[in-house]
Amino acid sequence: MQNELIIVSEYCDKCHIEPSFIEMLQEIGLIDIRTEGGERCLQFAQLPDVERYSRMYYDLSINIEGIDAIHHLLERMENMQQEIYSLHSRLRLFEDVSR
Repeated sequence: MQNELIIVSEYCDKCHIEPSFIEMLQEIGLIDIRTEGGERCLQFAQLPDVERYSRMYYDLSINIEGIDAIHHLLERMENMQQEIYSLHSRLRLFEDVSR
């Protein structure tokens, strides 16, 4: 199901989102839109991201540049959490070896 495609225009109609908003997300590289059978589509797996971005844009009035900045900050935070987890694991291993 993750590889299934959603037609952008139908998704926008159903969720009351402007197609231009979806285009902006694609332009800054936050989502990938492809053309299948003459229709612009996005993967089902991208829907949680699109919904998060649309809430930021429509409900919180965050502009597209702000959404992009938040996206990059969240990615950076996730990377830092992974590094901390890795360091913590190595520290535990070191502590176990030194006993």
